[in-house]
Amino acid sequence: MYLYTNDDQQLVNERVAQFRDQTQRYLAGTLSEDEYRPLRLQNGLYVQRYAPMLRIAVPYGLMNSKQLRKIADISTQYDRGYAHISTRQNIQLNWPALEDVPDILEELATVQMHAIQTSGNCIRNTTTDQYAGVVAGEVADPRPTCELIRQWSTFHPEFAFLPRKFKIAVSAVAEKDRAAASFHDIGVYIVKNEAGEIGYKIKAGGGLGRTPVIGSVIREYLPRQDLIAYLDAVLRVYNLHGRRDNKYKARIKILVKAITPEVFAQKVEAEFLHTREHLTVAPSLLEKMDCVFKPFEYKDTPDENFVALFNTYPKFKQWFNVNTHAHKVSGYRIVNINLKRAGIAPGDMTTEEMNFIADLADEYTFGELRTTHEQNISLVDVEQARLFELWQKLETANMARAHIGFLTDIICCPGGDYCSLANAKSIPISEAITRRFDDLDMLYNLREIDLNISGCMNACGHHHVGNIGILGVDKKGEEFYQITLGGHSDHDASIGNILGPSFAADVVPDVIEEILNTYLDIRENEEKFIDTYRRVGIKPFKERAYA
Repeated sequence: MYLYTNDDQQLVNERVAQFRDQTQRYLAGTLSEDEYRPLRLQNGLYVQRYAPMLRIAVPYGLMNSKQLRKIADISTQYDRGYAHISTRQNIQLNWPALEDVPDILEELATVQMHAIQTSGNCIRNTTTDQYAGVVAGEVADPRPTCELIRQWSTFHPEFAFLPRKFKIAVSAVAEKDRAAASFHDIGVYIVKNEAGEIGYKIKAGGGLGRTPVIGSVIREYLPRQDLIAYLDAVLRVYNLHGRRDNKYKARIKILVKAITPEVFAQKVEAEFLHTREHLTVAPSLLEKMDCVFKPFEYKDTPDENFVALFNTYPKFKQWFNVNTHAHKVSGYRIVNINLKRAGIAPGDMTTEEMNFIADLADEYTFGELRTTHEQNISLVDVEQARLFELWQKLETANMARAHIGFLTDIICCPGGDYCSLANAKSIPISEAITRRFDDLDMLYNLREIDLNISGCMNACGHHHVGNIGILGVDKKGEEFYQITLGGHSDHDASIGNILGPSFAADVVPDVIEEILNTYLDIRENEEKFIDTYRRVGIKPFKERAYA
């Protein structure tokens, strides 16, 4: 993984000192709320319903065990003993005191972490596939590209105050887009041209929120050395033409739609003629980025035969089949640690659990771990010969439920329990659905289903792209929930369609059950929910849900 240079460390240390001074002036009353707001936002600090929330950057979801232990220590000393993984692969603290935040940032800096640009109208944390570098089928490891984007975008003076926040995702696997790149302001797809050269396909104008939009292709192929120049050109066009008079119409998706993707692409190409003159990436820097993420020294070990263990331990077999994934190196396996458990908010980890996961990363991998878009944790380099003992430890710690990718592996924002923007609570709805569908055989019969929950139209829970999406709405002061069907975040992306009028909280599990029963009644040849929906449309589901 990338390690800070002396310059990196100095920049982060100086930012901490700068923000400490700004916070002290705000608390002393010499810096107004309006003056302080953009400063705290670009240091990851929100003011939520009951307390501040601090969002810690986890670049492209990659961190080491020492960093996770530091977050565990911070959560004990400055928070309430737990932390939350966001859909942007970052980690959030929900209860820090404002006056303690500079101390927290200083602690983070000691392990090469920060909260810079995790909020505010700037370029946010770049995300990618949690299996980056270890999964078969990659055109190339996307992490060098993510790191290149991170270094270009952090502290970029021209893009510190954009019309609105800006998000970039990188995807490198043709069969599966685990980064949901089509729904980003810029989606970067690693591809090869006819000559076999690695480059990029670029999408722009994707996003969720009040106006969900699938990104449009604006460049079919971009040479690798031109990526930063092209991204710079996109941001310049957006910075110049994006609306600043209405925050609801300020995202790049509104601009691309208004002037058409074709015209937007033309404007970018015109700007690109200038940016490429001084922003072409030198071959030596590309080589350096590749070397930073060179593969570990894997042991020469064959794949394991688990037939005997599977026969003796059926739950181990379930876990292996569902919560682990093939590794591109023989004898290794990718392991997903489940953070979706009844009685616990999706994506939450206690201090003890963070230390436990850090210990597992040291014992069973090369000391690294990945946070995922789905709000889980991945250990991506586990020897197959050690999978059984790892499973036993996860089972004891309530982190081995075999439902990754199934209905109750729910993506869920913090909702009204924490967020001041939310119209309704999200966590209790997730809890009710989790308890209603707790039988694994039932989940497996339903096959893979993405269920996403957001507490408001900002769509932090990505409800628009869930096969089943749930949106909290306010109806005359009461919390109700709107259901959408047919969303999908993969390469064949789609936005969910609204089922109809919203439902009261207490009937949401019943409605979900009726939707699922409808699917089971009409599916053909064991097809997945999304395939059934695309074949028959919304009508049969609507008729049954409102019968």
